[in-house]
Amino acid sequence: MNYKKLGNTDLDVSTISLGTMTWGEQNTQQEGFEQMDYALDHGINFWDTAELYSVPPKEKTYGHTEIIIGNWFKKSKRRDKVVLASKVAGPMRAYLRGGGNNYGIEKITQAVNDSLKRLQTDYIDLYQLHWPERNTNMFGRLGYDHKDIDNENWNEFEDVLGNLKKFVDEGKIREVGLSNETPWGVSKFLEISKEKKLPRMMSVQNPYNLLNRTYEIGLAEISVRDQIGLLAYSPLASGYLSGKYRNNQMPKNSRIERDGDFWTRYIKPHTNTAVDAYFEIAKKYNLNLAQMSLKFCEIQPFVTSVIIGATTMEQLKTDIESVNVNLTEEIIKEINEIQNIYPNPCP
Repeated sequence: MNYKKLGNTDLDVSTISLGTMTWGEQNTQQEGFEQMDYALDHGINFWDTAELYSVPPKEKTYGHTEIIIGNWFKKSKRRDKVVLASKVAGPMRAYLRGGGNNYGIEKITQAVNDSLKRLQTDYIDLYQLHWPERNTNMFGRLGYDHKDIDNENWNEFEDVLGNLKKFVDEGKIREVGLSNETPWGVSKFLEISKEKKLPRMMSVQNPYNLLNRTYEIGLAEISVRDQIGLLAYSPLASGYLSGKYRNNQMPKNSRIERDGDFWTRYIKPHTNTAVDAYFEIAKKYNLNLAQMSLKFCEIQPFVTSVIIGATTMEQLKTDIESVNVNLTEEIIKEINEIQNIYPNPCP
């Protein structure tokens, strides 16, 4: 396994991190336990979850993933071996603390304490804001429709950082991070934390894969220059970059077969054509398409860790083995040529 520092901290995190969002929906607790055992035994010390999980988000499964992780901590006694990341939800449905914004002191206090209880731990290593409270383009939306600034209702960055500082001071969280954030948002958080001596954001968890390299446009430079690395989620584009949906295949119990109405981000006009092109590169160099796709993400200088999400042990083992893949300059050149032909078909 390979490791990098989380932001400018002394925390060493594996460059492959264990995604958990299917536990409690697609995966049982027993399957989650098996994945955690295997991942930790193979060098993955960085796990990512969220209060919202499992997904697709539902009231009846809210918090279930954290519960499964907490039960594993209790059973295994290996909490100290894991760098644990979780998230507080942005504006959400009524079943989550009455709906609306969640980063005010009252609601975020409840969120932190409830997550700690479900996780059966005294602290969370990295606590992330799952998505912005303000109106912005996220979750694959292009364009930016700016609303009347006088009517916007969201907790100011300084207030949110001040609220997070309370939990850092109490020892409930060690570091803080962002998710689904824009270059403007990342820059403002960094600027205010420096000016006001408030907790500094150490990571940005955004989508990044061969079908969506938009992170490279603005955020990559911020990541490198300001040491706030990307935690790349959806590195296999909801499974499309494993090749399992090629030629109109729809594997039983796959994410798209189960919940196609929810997972629409990668259902775009040029998705399959681009995937086929990347598949041909993998085939030419005798590589597994999923492993090639993951390794491309891992080697980017702005990436801290790549979040894998497997629903079977076979998938998990394949994904972890991607760390041993070597992408030559020629392979990377050919990958970039496909990007030029089909630029970000699934932004």
